[in-house]
Amino acid sequence: MLRKLYDWVMGLAGSRHAPLMLCGVSFAESSFFPIPPDVMLAPMVLARPERAYVYAGLCTISSVLGGCLGYFIGYHLGDLGHWLLALMGHADGEEAFRAWFANWGLWVILIKGLTPIPYKLVTIAAGLAQFSFVTFLWASVVTRGARFFLTATLLKYFGPAVREEFEKRLTLYTVIGLTILVSGLVALKVLG
Repeated sequence: MLRKLYDWVMGLAGSRHAPLMLCGVSFAESSFFPIPPDVMLAPMVLARPERAYVYAGLCTISSVLGGCLGYFIGYHLGDLGHWLLALMGHADGEEAFRAWFANWGLWVILIKGLTPIPYKLVTIAAGLAQFSFVTFLWASVVTRGARFFLTATLLKYFGPAVREEFEKRLTLYTVIGLTILVSGLVALKVLG
């Protein structure tokens, strides 16, 4: 079953509709969608390494535009922002987010934008905290661009060897990936 799913994802990653899907996922993930764009970016770069930087650029632009929507939701649609934060397990997080931005401001965006922590938390919280939009925008471009271009570069140059190894031990790496994902979610819940 894993092999069929893997083959389907790789086939989809090489399709002509993949860039549009990547843009959609990247945009939505930055404001309300739970799945990170890396799920699309990685197989697309593996399927077409010569387009790695095009995909990273599309991913960055879409993610930043989605981040602007998240910021807008937090800034102008506070009730929706609170509801989305509650959906992500941070119902009472507004004061904590305001304190983060008051104390560390730019560093919140730069650090969290590079990590697997859901970026939508940062975008909505930045709007709720009424953080400087100009600073939010350029920091988002820097941090999201760094993340996606680093991912694309690593996969472009090391991807074929990684892909070969991954395909040989698909089940093992799937279990490891799921374990890391679940552990990360548990850690977020405990720390959040």
